[in-house]
Amino acid sequence: MSETNRGRVGTEPGHKRVRAYAAGRLIADTIHPTLVWEIPYYPTYYVPLADVRAELKPTGETKHSPSRGDGQIHDVVADGIVKSAAALRYPDSPIPELRDLVRLEWSAMDEWFEEDEPVYVHPRNPYTRVDILSSSRHVRIVVDGVTVADSHSPHILFETGLPPRYYLPLTDTRQDLFTPSDTQSHCPYKGTAGYFNLEIDGTEHKDLVWIYRTPLPESQKVTGLVCFYNEKVDIYLDEELQPRPESPFA
Repeated sequence: MSETNRGRVGTEPGHKRVRAYAAGRLIADTIHPTLVWEIPYYPTYYVPLADVRAELKPTGETKHSPSRGDGQIHDVVADGIVKSAAALRYPDSPIPELRDLVRLEWSAMDEWFEEDEPVYVHPRNPYTRVDILSSSRHVRIVVDGVTVADSHSPHILFETGLPPRYYLPLTDTRQDLFTPSDTQSHCPYKGTAGYFNLEIDGTEHKDLVWIYRTPLPESQKVTGLVCFYNEKVDIYLDEELQPRPESPFA
């Protein structure tokens, strides 16, 4: 990955076919995407202007980036469908790799595909790995002094840059303390998670527990298992209290 000195923006040629759709219309189709790390945690896709199948109409507005320069904002128009301010171009960027590329706003598109598989939230980071390992280690979860889970059969999920996550069978948890939440989150590696609140002695701990009921194929090992935020609960691993990690979820 090449890296600039202007805000540490990294760029790297991608090798997957990438397509974006809006309202059923094909907006972009490229075999030459560029991965751009605008933030450190994951990349976004920039696609060659020649591979955009929709019309880009300049709005006259710009968006300045200290690293990328002045971005020209465009509406995306396809068969009468308008996605406002959904495209950004940096034709005079100090980063040469960006000058002939277009950044489509991820959330403005209805579907993204890498090859023929849908991808959600953001492109998969080629430097992120997810390993899910069965274990016989003893995991005990304590909240407000109450043991809410106790298991000798966790699945431990190791994801680059994040603390280990302990996924436990529901039967090893105090389900009587769980209340359903409407919250959902989305992960390009695991899929869509649903959440539970945890209520202990009249105190509600909102969205403390999550579950992937139908995870993506590469994360099938956590199907139907629940996980607690290491950052917000006391986790005893083989009866040794684990430090609460610092992470974006702390």
